[in-house]
Amino acid sequence: MSFPRRPLVDVPAVTTDQMREVDRLMIEGAGISLLQMMENAGRSLAAVVLARYPEASITILAGKGGNGGGGLVAARHLANRGASVTVVMGADDLSPVAAHQFSIVKAMGVPLVPEPVAADVVVDALVGYSLRGAPRGRTAELIGWANESPGQVVALDMPSGVDSTTGETPGAAVSAGATMTIALPKTGLVASDLAGHLYLTDISVPQSVYATLGVEVPADLFTQGQVLRLT
Repeated sequence: MSFPRRPLVDVPAVTTDQMREVDRLMIEGAGISLLQMMENAGRSLAAVVLARYPEASITILAGKGGNGGGGLVAARHLANRGASVTVVMGADDLSPVAAHQFSIVKAMGVPLVPEPVAADVVVDALVGYSLRGAPRGRTAELIGWANESPGQVVALDMPSGVDSTTGETPGAAVSAGATMTIALPKTGLVASDLAGHLYLTDISVPQSVYATLGVEVPADLFTQGQVLRLT
């Protein structure tokens, strides 16, 4: 499977604050729930992983927030398509949406293990645009493991540890072979050399949301498909 190509220069990038506002306006203004956005992102992430690495074994590193929830959705879709998937959680204190996705994966019988295992592909779903300072503790340990793993790394939204506005790395950061970012590229992602090949997925953001923020997005951005390859 291949994805339609779109030049990165044709797609606007947003800062962390702008992306937070996009999420807020989607939920409060358009009535699109975080669970709906997460479902779209996780399904697309699974599609990117399968397209790049068919028949690969996959270890998913999932954090406690929305990024981790998206990784858990991807785990579900990958398992449903017959992929060999193992999930490692980066925290126990999950947000409500991540906990919801975790309960589904657990009920499905997707292997949940305390420590990561070697796999052909490592999915980094630890930290998205919510990074504040250097990753610490368990998250930092799993970032180190991902970088040392011989498997190919695919990041969700941002390589964990990379600031989504500046591209700076205040501490440990994932070096990804590919990153699937959500809604629009982040300015820090465009500035970073840790993202690898860049993909973009639609999570059904209405044009009116971008118009409210003064962000000019091509009306035909996703007319060719839900996932685009940018680099």
